[in-house]
Amino acid sequence: MLLWVAAVVFAPIAIASPVPAIARAALIVYGAGGLVCHQRPERSFQIGGRQLAVCARCTGLYVSALASGLLALIFGVASMSPSRARVWLGAAALPTLLTVALELAHVAYPSNMTRMLSALPLGAVAAWLVIGALHRAPSTDQHRAPGT
Repeated sequence: MLLWVAAVVFAPIAIASPVPAIARAALIVYGAGGLVCHQRPERSFQIGGRQLAVCARCTGLYVSALASGLLALIFGVASMSPSRARVWLGAAALPTLLTVALELAHVAYPSNMTRMLSALPLGAVAAWLVIGALHRAPSTDQHRAPGT
């Protein structure tokens, strides 16, 4: 996740690099971003007059997932039942769903900052839950018979 967030942030700078390999690497980042994001310029943050490889909402998801994932690794994650995890994930998705619904209904057109901020809870909770699930996953070493 750290590499992806760094790539998204630095791609607008790297694409203008006089070093062909760096510029090509930035193009790959934009291509990968296009697989997961609409990349609409008016819905994307810019650095140096060039848009990021993903939109503001996706930027919020990735940045908060990175921060939450690091915190979960540092401080640990308490065990949570699947039903409780779904409640947390659903609640975290509400701000994002609200902004998307308002846009689709042509009621409001949130700023890029609002789009990003509304995605922060979803990215954070999703990463926290994934780290927790990975932490609780049984190790293959624990299930081996003695002497194997």
